[in-house]
Amino acid sequence: MTSRDRFLAALDCRPLDRPPVWIMRQAGRYLPEYRALKERHSFTELVRTPELAAEVTLQPLKRFPLDAAIVFSDILVIPEALGQPYSFRDGGGIEMDFALDCPGDFDRLEPAGVSDRLGYVGEALRRIRRTIGQDKALLGFAGSPWTLACYMVEGGSSKDFQRIKALFYGNRPAFDRLLGLLADTVASYLQLQYEAGADAVQIFDSWGGAIAGTDYEAASLQWIRRILESLPADLPVILYSRAAASLDALAACRPRALGLDYTLDLAAAVRRLPPGLAFQGNLDPALMEADPAIITRETRRLLTALDGRPGHILNLGHGITPRARIAAVEALLAAAGAP
Repeated sequence: MTSRDRFLAALDCRPLDRPPVWIMRQAGRYLPEYRALKERHSFTELVRTPELAAEVTLQPLKRFPLDAAIVFSDILVIPEALGQPYSFRDGGGIEMDFALDCPGDFDRLEPAGVSDRLGYVGEALRRIRRTIGQDKALLGFAGSPWTLACYMVEGGSSKDFQRIKALFYGNRPAFDRLLGLLADTVASYLQLQYEAGADAVQIFDSWGGAIAGTDYEAASLQWIRRILESLPADLPVILYSRAAASLDALAACRPRALGLDYTLDLAAAVRRLPPGLAFQGNLDPALMEADPAIITRETRRLLTALDGRPGHILNLGHGITPRARIAAVEALLAAAGAP
């Protein structure tokens, strides 16, 4: 069985001798080969240049026996393609070139031609597929409409999300207009990735926990459902929502799999999931900075607690950190039984 076959079998909840493994944000600063590239190219240059994005995507697969590649990109390529560029603040965090301060600013966005402007992501995926063939699974991804709107309205990273909440609570028609535009754009973008060779895609609702649980449906879930309903039925979607209020509500969106964050007891959480729904997670990324013996112990503990339940994709419960230890990644894969 190839890694790709294993990954797709897990999404179909078929029994396996071991779970497939990939790592959220698996390419990045913890790898010396990535740091060497970053000495010559900016992050956005790596993202926007297909040959460089493909090279970065493949770096972890050359070093580790992972089952899937996820295209090297960023969720903020969508606002950028709509006409709202982003950059990184010197002290850390994201800064958009301008904030959507009022509904009139929405007219600055240009949805026509977004797929063409994001064609470099499709080209990166095609390059990766040519390299890995059918041996490894290939994943694409996008941010959820709510998460993208958080950055776009706040003007970048935020601690309190006051501006987006003010729009949600104070001007629902304008909020719905923006989120509808983003939902349709994300759907087209994921379709582009599918046509370029992605076996599955992940939607990151990274700021799903920033809105009150009673408002999560109106602020985020209804727009995610709109995306899922517009995508081809044979495109598996993994839905990840960090600190979201309700697993039941996420499951009701009917993705192929749920990504579960590290705050949850995974074994207890999956007992609540409907049969046939795969799941991904959920080791704490902080473990990857610890002694490899610790990640070995925790990986085995997690797998034992799940007792072989089919449909599990072993992963972290959030992105790997720049301080992760290569030996810890190796220990994770060895504990999972990766060859």
